[in-house]
Amino acid sequence: MEPVINLRRLRDLPDFEVADGYPDVRGWAVRGATGTALGTVSELLVDADAEQVRYLDAQLTGAPEPKRVLLPLHLAVLDAEARSVFIPSLTDAAVVAYPIYAEELLTPAYAAAMRQALGEAL
Repeated sequence: MEPVINLRRLRDLPDFEVADGYPDVRGWAVRGATGTALGTVSELLVDADAEQVRYLDAQLTGAPEPKRVLLPLHLAVLDAEARSVFIPSLTDAAVVAYPIYAEELLTPAYAAAMRQALGEAL
């Protein structure tokens, strides 16, 4: 069985909150390489052991068909004024190739497919 990274939704962790000085991006637009809105951030996924938000759980509507995906927080550029999360490596091709996220467990295979779609080194 493949090892997993156990993630928790921020809303399910009553003792956790977004760190001071950082915006809560739930409900913000997700924008890709061209700046076009591709979807919305629906939740923040937390590595509870590390006490850090690691991923944005987003619903992409700009794909050929809507899909739920995880976006690595470290790739996000936040624009509080525009209430937008920019993922510069999220191109149209990346959206099509991006793996669908179905649950709160993150397998290494999903993480590798996510990095490959975004063009990150594996």
